[in-house]
Amino acid sequence: MSHSESAHTFQVDLRGLVDLLSHHLYSSPRVYLRELLQNAVDAITARQAAMPGAPGTITVRTGDTLTVTDTGIGLTEADVHRFLATIGRSSKRTADGSLDGAGLAAARGEFIGQFGIGLLACFVVADEITVVSRTATDPSAPAVEWRGHSDGRYTIRTLPASTVPEPGTTVRLVPRADSAEWTSPEQVVSLARHYGGLLRHEVTVVTPRGETHRINDTPPWERTHRSPLARREALTAYCRTLFDFTPLDTIELDLPAAGLRGVAYVLPTAVSPAQRAGHRVHLKGMLLTDQAPELLPDWAFFVRCVVDTTSLRPTASREALYEDGTLSAVRDALGERIRDWLTGLAASDPSLLHRFIDTHHLAVKALARYDDELLRIVLPWLPFETTDGNVTLEEFARTHPTLLVTRSVEEFRQVAPIASAAGLGVVNGGYTYDRDLVHRLPEIRPGTAVTDLDPATVTAHLDAVDPNAELRAAAFLAVARETIGVHDCDVVLRDFQPVTAPALLLDNREARHERTRSSLAADSDGLWADILGSLRHDTPRAQLVLNHLNPLVRQAVTITERGLAVTTAEALYGQALLLSRRPLKASESALLNRAFIGLLTHAMHHPGTAAPGSEPRKEL
Repeated sequence: MSHSESAHTFQVDLRGLVDLLSHHLYSSPRVYLRELLQNAVDAITARQAAMPGAPGTITVRTGDTLTVTDTGIGLTEADVHRFLATIGRSSKRTADGSLDGAGLAAARGEFIGQFGIGLLACFVVADEITVVSRTATDPSAPAVEWRGHSDGRYTIRTLPASTVPEPGTTVRLVPRADSAEWTSPEQVVSLARHYGGLLRHEVTVVTPRGETHRINDTPPWERTHRSPLARREALTAYCRTLFDFTPLDTIELDLPAAGLRGVAYVLPTAVSPAQRAGHRVHLKGMLLTDQAPELLPDWAFFVRCVVDTTSLRPTASREALYEDGTLSAVRDALGERIRDWLTGLAASDPSLLHRFIDTHHLAVKALARYDDELLRIVLPWLPFETTDGNVTLEEFARTHPTLLVTRSVEEFRQVAPIASAAGLGVVNGGYTYDRDLVHRLPEIRPGTAVTDLDPATVTAHLDAVDPNAELRAAAFLAVARETIGVHDCDVVLRDFQPVTAPALLLDNREARHERTRSSLAADSDGLWADILGSLRHDTPRAQLVLNHLNPLVRQAVTITERGLAVTTAEALYGQALLLSRRPLKASESALLNRAFIGLLTHAMHHPGTAAPGSEPRKEL
């Protein structure tokens, strides 16, 4: 049996390809103007490489038709056949690496896009495209007209050179009715400024009424200013125009090896670390994207950048950065520049550093965890929540040579009032990064001791109650221990400050985890219950510490009626739970409701009896 083989070529459905471009490659139809500007810039770059001093202007005219005219290298008839009739072929380089057309020696890196693909993108907004071009490399060559349709048809004809007085290319679009929002004069001016605001060649948009709009200008970091202050004011004004905020400070970015220049603007308000800023990245002057969070390290979420680069690679859609080794190196270098600015503030502008830390302390804490030098510089400036209020560790350590750190915000809330009254120095380590940073304080301040807070440390500072007073309270305490014991909590009576605190709930993470495990085991059966049971380990139970100095507790411990004693114990436990500010479980919410209703019922049935802790009514 013989086999035969024949060669075929793919038949491209142009409508399907345009649909693919508009719905999957490009984020919006608006990129058509960027593609036209890119083609124009590349044509001018090619001409000026061969003919230094050649004109370099781009003129966009709006109206019923939209035209983009450049003074670039132009196309010959052979060029048109090669580049406009073959989807995806670049007009920048041949297979051997040399440039097409005039055999120019300019590097590929000087060009932004691909002529064929860029022109194809225009079918997103138009059904018909006309290209009229006259080459600058051969004065005697005729002009050429290419007319293409979105169904794949195209025609090519030559024109006398006199019909196109100067070398260059004009692309004319006939916009579809459904694309009116992208091709109106106002929108074209806006899009041209958006994409081409930093282009090196002059870009002008002319409206149907004859209004001329100069689109681009030299970026402020490339201009010469009369003084450093004037330069700073120009950079700040550019930020207000571009991003609509006045920065806390400006950080100039200059990486010659990566061909990158620009500015990082420090945000004037705090932002979430998860809310990474979108940076504006221009590639050889053309806007690539205004949403490039990958330009900077994750920790640098407190700045917003605008940069122009020649080395970073775009993705296929030319709307994002391609993640490669160059981008990684640039990201590290820019992070180092921002870090240097931050460390330099301590010496150059302490007041600005203070304002910055007040606004962005979370970002600084995130960075200081991994940067020893930065930690040494900024840790004394960082605010922490302590039993002395929001203060720096430097200030706090002067009063408290031993710093106790809680593992959670809830633990800090539980012990802060009592620890403060007892003279203990406690830092809230429950916030992101805080516990790790506090534990590193001895590296910077030798002689300072830092240790995790244990509930036993607080208990040791609570005074024992007079034995006679404890004896008188024995009956109530027995009922309270029985009532609160079902919640895996002991009840003790102590004297402590402040007097205004009726009860303190001492609870640690291990005890809470054990109660959660026990609860799950009780609700499970079979293998899962056995697994949970095997995880059981002895941990201290929580403690409800009643303050015998508090008037409410003093009256409560004299209650002899069992029903009221149960309700009062639950009410005291519920109040201590609320003071801890941790989320309540369903059973704890039910306990609070039950205690409140019980006390209300008691008051209604015994109108002449003062509630625990209240003053007796006086007759007038």
